[in-house]
Amino acid sequence: MGLGRTLIVLGLLVAAIGVLISLGERLPIRLGRLPGDIILRGKHSTFYFPLATCLIISVVLSLILWVINRR
Repeated sequence: MGLGRTLIVLGLLVAAIGVLISLGERLPIRLGRLPGDIILRGKHSTFYFPLATCLIISVVLSLILWVINRR
């Protein structure tokens, strides 16, 4: 029974991420283009590191896993 619930939660999580990605342009917060993201543009190259986006995703995933493991 525990495995079934875990698979359902993971499926819902994947579906929610898919909806967020498909509606990404319409959302007020655009992941990957937040103020804390680092972009360095040179003459022939571009370095991009989404620092703020990584932190937000890490916090959200940590909260989700904490809620799942709490049960």
